[in-house]
Amino acid sequence: MSETRSTCPYCGVGCGVLIQTEGARITGVRGDPQHPANFGRLCSKGSTLHLTAAQDLARQTRLLHPQHRKQRGAAPEYVTWDSALDMAAQRFADIIVRDGADAVGFYVSGQLLTEDYYVFNKLAKGLVGTNNVDTNSRLCMSSAVAGYKLTLGADAPPACYEDVNHAGCLFFAGSNAAWAHPVLFRRVEEAHAANPDMKIIVADPRFTETAAMADLFLPLQPGTDVMLFHGMLHAMLWEGWIDAAYIDRHTHGFPELKAVVREATPERAAQICGLRKEDIRQAAQWFSQCGPTLSFYCQGLNQSVNGTAKNAALISLHLATGQIGKPGAGPFSLTGQPNAMGGREVGGMANLLSGHRDLGDPAHRAEVAALWGVESVPAQPGKTAVEMFQAAAEGEVKALWIACTNPAQSLPDQAMVRRALERAEFVVVQEAFATTATCAFADLLLPATTWGEKSGTVTNSERRISRVRPAVPPPEETRHDWQIAVQFATRLEALLRPGCPSLFAYRSAHEIWNEHRESTRGRDLDITGLSWEMLEERGPQQWPLKDGESVGRARLYEDGRFATPDGRARFSDLTWQPLAEPCDARYPFSLTTGRLRDQWHGMSRTGQLGRLFGHAAEPCLQMNPQDMERRALNEGDLVHITSARGSIIAPVQVDLSLELSQVFMAMHWGSEYLSGRSSTGEPLAGVNALTSPAFCPKSRQPELKHAAVKVLKAELPWTLLGVAWLPAAHAAREALAALMTHFDFASCVPFSSKTSLEDTAHARHGVLLRAACYEVPDAALLQRIETLLGLEGSDVLRYADKRRHVSRALRLARRTQDTTVEALLLAGDARAGSWLTTLLKDSLPTQDHGRLLLMPGKQPPATPVTRDRQICTCFNVDETAITATLLNLRGDDSARLQQLQAQLRCGTNCGSCVPALRELINKNSNQALPI
Repeated sequence: MSETRSTCPYCGVGCGVLIQTEGARITGVRGDPQHPANFGRLCSKGSTLHLTAAQDLARQTRLLHPQHRKQRGAAPEYVTWDSALDMAAQRFADIIVRDGADAVGFYVSGQLLTEDYYVFNKLAKGLVGTNNVDTNSRLCMSSAVAGYKLTLGADAPPACYEDVNHAGCLFFAGSNAAWAHPVLFRRVEEAHAANPDMKIIVADPRFTETAAMADLFLPLQPGTDVMLFHGMLHAMLWEGWIDAAYIDRHTHGFPELKAVVREATPERAAQICGLRKEDIRQAAQWFSQCGPTLSFYCQGLNQSVNGTAKNAALISLHLATGQIGKPGAGPFSLTGQPNAMGGREVGGMANLLSGHRDLGDPAHRAEVAALWGVESVPAQPGKTAVEMFQAAAEGEVKALWIACTNPAQSLPDQAMVRRALERAEFVVVQEAFATTATCAFADLLLPATTWGEKSGTVTNSERRISRVRPAVPPPEETRHDWQIAVQFATRLEALLRPGCPSLFAYRSAHEIWNEHRESTRGRDLDITGLSWEMLEERGPQQWPLKDGESVGRARLYEDGRFATPDGRARFSDLTWQPLAEPCDARYPFSLTTGRLRDQWHGMSRTGQLGRLFGHAAEPCLQMNPQDMERRALNEGDLVHITSARGSIIAPVQVDLSLELSQVFMAMHWGSEYLSGRSSTGEPLAGVNALTSPAFCPKSRQPELKHAAVKVLKAELPWTLLGVAWLPAAHAAREALAALMTHFDFASCVPFSSKTSLEDTAHARHGVLLRAACYEVPDAALLQRIETLLGLEGSDVLRYADKRRHVSRALRLARRTQDTTVEALLLAGDARAGSWLTTLLKDSLPTQDHGRLLLMPGKQPPATPVTRDRQICTCFNVDETAITATLLNLRGDDSARLQQLQAQLRCGTNCGSCVPALRELINKNSNQALPI
């Protein structure tokens, strides 16, 4: 076995990994104990990376050859790389010559490596002559960028992970770090255990697992963060809790901000935010007086039409109290994607240039043009993510190149996005996975390498650059993203600027990185003192690291000088603005979106693993139980969720963490897993059919976090449930998912047997299809589903009532002692699925039931022994086992956690479930044995 040092491809924590290989196969992964971002830890997603790289799974999920559709809707056909790239270059050149450079657009990704990003940026701005190059980082980090630049002068998080250990107060705003950045949250747990006096404040509309650790929880109304921060600053001013000397020496604009917050009394802020004024004052006191204070924030602030103002208002609290530029203090934006920072460094967005330069600055444009060897780069800002697709929907943008991202799942207002993809004359999708929703709209599909195969660099949330290294060779005809972009660019420049020297004479990622490094000279992120060899020999390094320096800077602005022309930070006087789409009588519910613990973005990778569905098994809408009761809704009922843009159907689930008139759905559920058809026969597009394309005027980041919706019970009389263990479960899931639009509602997810991470070789895999209709579907469709579920043969029990359009089929397996259910399909009446699914998934003996297995209704013939929800993914520990074990444990909460971990091992591997364990310990504390 060999091990290769690399970096995790999930969130912006940037964990180091050791990839274990045997020959050309990835066989395992573990955290790199030498990497300063994680010191050997990995979360539940990172711990299963090797499973997503399994060769048998790759054959079912990967895009391995270039493919072309001769017409939209047709099956793609194999083409050679030369044919594919020649075709792409000719089509783009024709459109550019005919309609101008701005008739094409490039939409790329925060999962790309810095070198990939750099080439795409140069391709669009240097060769094509358009700034229509943007990234899915626009959906998660652009408000953080705008907030940093507006106040501190540069897009540079000033703090580092080590600051957690020095902080006296941690302030989480719009961040469920326990789920979104779990490895960083492990540091928070350890720091709090070492310093019990540390104060933790969490501001969030939902009571999340992060909030469960808080000393003060602020359940503010969605979109009211600016008013909360201004109310806190008002209290600080009133009580004299500001650092007037720091303000005088190092800032500008405080009088203007004081005028804004004069009316933001804690009383008024409490009224708007839905909080107690005493809690706002308490938060202000702890923030200013219990320092150093470190704030963590993420999409709750960023994904908003007021996103820049939210970021700036929080940063202003740090400036007003001097809580910046010292150990344990600072405003720390947590990056959503593994290389969103790297993309910003190379200027890979529609309004940026390489080296943190501004597109609107003529001197900056001239510097970049000189570096690239072109006459100029265009001055007109390009179209950002939402704007680019709106322009394509309107026919203004004719060609789209989409790399390593899935806009048909992730962008808001999916009706508009799909209209754009359908109307565009030519759509190229450069992708590792053939299973994303966007692939279905591509004229040309180009197979890219992915984690474990790529070479380059990424930058994490604390400005730390890490190497990404290949552990295995690229499979079949896949190519690196930068290679694909370079090979396309050389063909395109031969058509657009024949006879000129090539701008893309790169032979390796190393050469691209060297050019990027030179672009940073003299900039705030200067890395001219960092070499590829230093990264190889000494490991990850933080920027800035200038020529002549031997180590990067952990913290910025320690001398009180900021990245502004005069060296002073600037207070922002941006005011609170209401939501883009406030609730009203027609749409009375606030829908918020967010992450699940064990899933990642559009689930093109994590969605392959049934074991990662153990914590949250199926798509659902979560709702306050009182709201459900008022609408006569029961757990599991199907509901229509409708916004001004579209409607979807999903089961409803009780959630005590939500306030009244609020509902929640995970951001991950796109049409790959949750679909159906509308009243007009259009395919339903997942949660982002509901979300709003309205965006912050400064950052252009859309308000994905909130939409006004109505929730109505869906009276769908004909229901279906299919569940099966299958030898090729992923291929079956894809085939079943392709049938979802034949129903008015459908969801289709994988699942796995409940084994520990150590025993994955013996795990079984299955698929679950749930559907409902107004009318009975065609018999041929049901026959197709039966075939895919393996419900053919003599070992299948059957019942059919053709008059009532009800049928049931079960396939049984007879073992040495027991008989178990292997597959089932309930059509017309799926009520019995509640107990039959338990029998199947838990492999419970059924030989005593006989044909009673075919009986309808929710009530089982005998009470089965059921397992509760899974808490620990790594060691397959459920809530029932944890609760039972807690009854026999002694000591305080900390001691009981240690005993629980010792007995069941839960929380001892990745640690992602530790917040849930603490919550269960607290919930069962009154049942503890005496000490």
